Amino acid sequence: MAALEWSEALALDLPLMDDTHREFVDLLAAVEAADDAALVAAWQALVEHTEQHFGQEDAWMAATRFASGNCHAMQHEVVLQVMREGTARAAGQGELQVVRAMATELALWFPQHAQSMDAALALHLRRVGFDAASGVVHAPDALPEALIHGCGGASCSDERSHAPVAAGAAETTVV
Repeated sequence: MAALEWSEALALDLPLMDDTHREFVDLLAAVEAADDAALVAAWQALVEHTEQHFGQEDAWMAATRFASGNCHAMQHEVVLQVMREGTARAAGQGELQVVRAMATELALWFPQHAQSMDAALALHLRRVGFDAASGVVHAPDALPEALIHGCGGASCSDERSHAPVAAGAAETTVV
């Protein structure tokens, strides 16, 4: 049995995000189930998915006025850096136990990330009427006037989140 299994507790009522999260959970389970011969390939598939997954969320944040340095995007960057290090250590140095330990930690980390940072992002995207498939914001009046510097939740915003939108901020498609 995988350390993390998909459940409705992970669902955020944003279909594209939920589908991507379900794929992450499935790929993580494949890593956990992989024997030594298949482990590096399974891990690399998870890393590649996660690069796309986080890149997609980061693009959504940029399109809806989250600052590029917000804590959500920074967490994505750090997790990917660690995952890539796992690839190097497993593939390059044969340290498969490093990847197995990372998979265990990801199974603990992901639900909290999804239920806090991703939940705040999903709420924000719904509030502004963001169509994830097309990138269109259907409620442009609901976009924040200032860039969001925290994770998007009320508990982690900082004073910078009240700063005016900088010139050259991410372009948003509005209809």
